[in-house]
Amino acid sequence: MSETINQHQVPKTMTLNRALWAGRIMSAFVVIALVADGTIQLFAPAQIASMLQETGFAMNLTRIVGPIILACAILYAIPTTAVLGAILVTGFLGGAICAHVRVGELGSPPEIISLLLGVLTWGGLYLRDPRIRAILPLIH
Repeated sequence: MSETINQHQVPKTMTLNRALWAGRIMSAFVVIALVADGTIQLFAPAQIASMLQETGFAMNLTRIVGPIILACAILYAIPTTAVLGAILVTGFLGGAICAHVRVGELGSPPEIISLLLGVLTWGGLYLRDPRIRAILPLIH
């Protein structure tokens, strides 16, 4: 009888371990993307000047938006604040999507990237945090 239980527990443990690592990788990708964006906003805003102009944002806002993006990335990367970080990241990405919709760029590459980062944000958190899986049981 105990062999049967062990046979069922090993695949479940391996599956949870794979899910955990997949979630960590997805989350790391989001953090890297946010840190890169926040760093560019702070230290090289000229590189994104044309995109800022297209969406109607002033160049001096990069000094405000950059630290906000970096704070969101840090909160998301820390396990105890990851849910708050995910909420803030989602809000930021939603604003980015809205800015592109406002200027008529529906389906533009920045919009699609923002959408994919949002999916990766919550998908990564779902896979690495059992509390999220408990709240949102996608599979019974």
